[in-house]
Amino acid sequence: MFDEIVFGKINRLPKYLFSAINEIKMQMRQDNQDVIDFSMGNPSGMPPKIVIDKLCESARKPKNQGYSVSKGIYKLRLALCDWYKRRFNVTLDPNLEVCVSMGSKEGFVHLVQAITNVGDCAIVPEPAYPIHYHAFIINGANVSTFPIQYNNSYELDENAFFTSLQNALYETFPKPKFVVVNFPHNPTTVIAYKSFYEKLVRLAKKERFYIISDIAYAELYFDDFKTPSIFEVKGAKDVAVETYTLSKSYNMAGWRIGFVSGNKKIIAALQKIKGWIDYGIYTPIQVAATVALNKCDDDVLKIRNMYEKRIDVMIESFKKSGWELYKPKASMFIWAKIPQQCLHLGSLEFSKRLLQEAKIAVSPGMGFGKAGDEYVRIALIENEKRIRQAAKNLKKFLKSFDN
Repeated sequence: MFDEIVFGKINRLPKYLFSAINEIKMQMRQDNQDVIDFSMGNPSGMPPKIVIDKLCESARKPKNQGYSVSKGIYKLRLALCDWYKRRFNVTLDPNLEVCVSMGSKEGFVHLVQAITNVGDCAIVPEPAYPIHYHAFIINGANVSTFPIQYNNSYELDENAFFTSLQNALYETFPKPKFVVVNFPHNPTTVIAYKSFYEKLVRLAKKERFYIISDIAYAELYFDDFKTPSIFEVKGAKDVAVETYTLSKSYNMAGWRIGFVSGNKKIIAALQKIKGWIDYGIYTPIQVAATVALNKCDDDVLKIRNMYEKRIDVMIESFKKSGWELYKPKASMFIWAKIPQQCLHLGSLEFSKRLLQEAKIAVSPGMGFGKAGDEYVRIALIENEKRIRQAAKNLKKFLKSFDN
């Protein structure tokens, strides 16, 4: 009898592709095999000491043990506004234009839940961070996709993007209500300049759609590039919201602190639905996150430099082992095309064999959409010594394909 009951939303979700790699990795570790893990964007370092100290201090106060505020304590929302002003010269209202979330992933899902109707349509360029696509599926909406095009410097091809976007807007029914953008991009690391957001905001106002911009990797940029915010464009708050997180830039992934900011109508909807769903993040975590935003710019610089150094070491050492990679301008990843001699395997089988035979774990590009199947995502979460060890393992692995 109960077997006849259908959970429609769950049936629309595919199997989480990365679980195949995780299961192999966990089994290898249980067998005491040394896996060099580049598969998940889970920072390996500690948050700034001042942040941890503030967490401990705040956690000892009896007044901080009760329910918090679902939209985030005022001082944390104000700290994000101050960060936006300092970083982008953008002014936000801490009461009406900011909502704290349990990381940007939870914020994105609840945002979509708050503003999406069953049957709505969103446009999500591929490859894509899976929740950018499946948050809409979970909430009964539909998704239209098109492939992101870029050069070897991982810079977005704006002309190709807008040609594809215009086609999707005109060919999709019902007319898309949302467009999701994510730069620096996960997984490809592709970056976009302010000129891109200027064109996108103009198009959104003309075609009447909302923009959801994810800048989770905004502070991890290199060389002469500096990540822009969509709110640097005049009038962007009329049509856009933006998500950000402390997970990567402050080594605070497990703390689950993120933000959604921008359009007042959308933020009000998110604040309302969160008021029904949760009582807010543990107050001491929010207090400590306030310190991170206000006082840890130098720590962010050190973390940024660390990732750039790891990227340089990997590109150099992997090239000597037979796998040529290209340096991204931002993020904590390398989006790597599968070596030519292994291309026939596809990203999932290549990732499995790389793990089993070379003890190197990466994320298969197929997990981010069909457009990613010739690639893998490499997360720079291991130190330089481990990266060089991975290069030695890789050299032996690739030689096995020469015969």
